Amino acid sequence: MDDTDLQRELERLHAASFGWALSCCRQRKEEAEDVLHIAYVKVLEGRARFEGRSSFRTWFFGVIRRTTLEQNHRRWLRETLLRRWFAGQPRPSSGLAEPVETSAASTLLRGVLSQLPERQRQVLHLVFYQELTVEEAAGILGVSVGTARTHFDRGKRRLRQLLAIEEVVSVRRS
Repeated sequence: MDDTDLQRELERLHAASFGWALSCCRQRKEEAEDVLHIAYVKVLEGRARFEGRSSFRTWFFGVIRRTTLEQNHRRWLRETLLRRWFAGQPRPSSGLAEPVETSAASTLLRGVLSQLPERQRQVLHLVFYQELTVEEAAGILGVSVGTARTHFDRGKRRLRQLLAIEEVVSVRRS
């Protein structure tokens, strides 16, 4: 894939890539923007190369996921070192950004999704929001297809339970 094709594919996938970065960064907009920027730089500078073993989208979502993990590790290390250095000092604020959507339904869904284990939440996001197959999600997350299917099924089941509980609570409030 030459540089022009690469840039064209990245542009085409930008909205979906940002949605996946937001999911990986637990809806922290500024962090997702940083992760996506770093992922783009990795690809455009050739530090991450598409070798055609999967779809471009699946491969690039994997780059975003690995970049998020690297950034989380760097942040954890920095915070740990700072805590040791400034023993007893309060931690800096997390700087959480406002969520992208603010409708009541999206707020409710985000709240319920946040109660799921991370892997279930990631698989559901890739399948429902990014319209990938469970197999593609498994590739992005670096797990077997069977593991991804298990997380997908358990996540859907738990999501239904949590939404049913929320519905009962909202009916009682009315």
